[in-house]
Amino acid sequence: MSKIPPRPTYRPISRRRFLHRTAGGLLAGGLLGSGARAAEDSILQGLIEQNQNRGFGTEFDSASRTIHMPRPSLPTLSAATADSTQAAVGRYETILASGGWPQVPPTDRLRVGNRHPSVVPLRKRLIIGGDLEANAGSTDIFDSYVEAAVRRFQARHGITVDGIVRKETFDRLNIPCAVRLSQLKTNVARLRQLSGNLGARYVMVNIPAAQVEAVEDGVAVGRYVAIVGRIDRPSPEVNSKIVEINFNPYWTVPVSLVRRDLIPLMQKDPTYLASEHIHIYNPHGEELTPAQINWYSNDAVNYRFRQDPGALNSLGVVRINFPSKDGVYMHDTPEKALFADDMRFDSSGCVRVQNVRELVAWLLRDTPGWSREQIDAAIKSGDRTDVRLTKPVPVHWVYITAWATPDGVVQFRDDIYNRDGLGPYAATSKG
Repeated sequence: MSKIPPRPTYRPISRRRFLHRTAGGLLAGGLLGSGARAAEDSILQGLIEQNQNRGFGTEFDSASRTIHMPRPSLPTLSAATADSTQAAVGRYETILASGGWPQVPPTDRLRVGNRHPSVVPLRKRLIIGGDLEANAGSTDIFDSYVEAAVRRFQARHGITVDGIVRKETFDRLNIPCAVRLSQLKTNVARLRQLSGNLGARYVMVNIPAAQVEAVEDGVAVGRYVAIVGRIDRPSPEVNSKIVEINFNPYWTVPVSLVRRDLIPLMQKDPTYLASEHIHIYNPHGEELTPAQINWYSNDAVNYRFRQDPGALNSLGVVRINFPSKDGVYMHDTPEKALFADDMRFDSSGCVRVQNVRELVAWLLRDTPGWSREQIDAAIKSGDRTDVRLTKPVPVHWVYITAWATPDGVVQFRDDIYNRDGLGPYAATSKG
């Protein structure tokens, strides 16, 4: 579900602030035990030999471009992804058995052209993790090879890809190998369970990745950036079927948001409802004025609050409907700028979709009379229009925080809802 516009004063803690608050224990604890430095050298030598044999650098550079520029490819939920993730478990077990990877002492920031002592362990960390070629050297100069490796690392961890090592990147570099191995094992089990009979066409939302996939015949034909539930208002896991598209929808404010958001907003600004084009109705369907409600009591939860279609509507111009015990759905949003955030955990449980018209066109492909041109015309009209899908499309909201692709690229995402059982490291990986 959406939230009351404009956004309440509560804002999910930013990646930068949250990591600043939680990463201290991770960094203070250290990553390597006694004898780990010698083990680290052993790992590096082994990687040099192994990667020279398989042409690692060229292969990984190609894989990294696939991450940055999503194209039709293997869907996250597949037997092949589960197998690749299981293979990654084996690789990380080998790394852990040899001592893990070094801690990279954080500094203000590192970027190409810098010379700094932290660049030496940074190189080793990137080599062991598979982001930098094993023969790339061990100097303290942050050169273009290190920058490219940092970009690959950032892409694999779902953070801004700019090749600059700031706090967000330092914190992820310094998550222990044992924690990452635990995540991989946990997610292998999830992938095995979820990669069954999903249907020839389906939509998947990976909540920790804040990403939507449109999948057809075993291929992810479309990927979309998403915004999912806040830490305190999480998006649920869902298995349902999309049955209806609403163009220019009304938005009925859920009772939970009336209580948590709308009442405090009206106490602060009595003109709020009028400015946001939200109307009040009693149980008999009669419209009331804000002055008829005591905003310093719980009376407001007994009424229905409905926002008109239009530019201010919290659902934007499209809602994607499916049966759900949690009352959630997918939709557009007027707050497009939020799609640019790394931490896209900002809704009250529903999923907002960037470029939602493309997804809707794919969903309505088999419904006569609904080409992309007709979809655009319906939205432009401003009229409320409901369209039933001729063939309902399965939809799956899942929680996958680690997975690997057949080309050997291992992806990690923040355990935003603390479901991986990582103990003290769970909060650290929320970002």
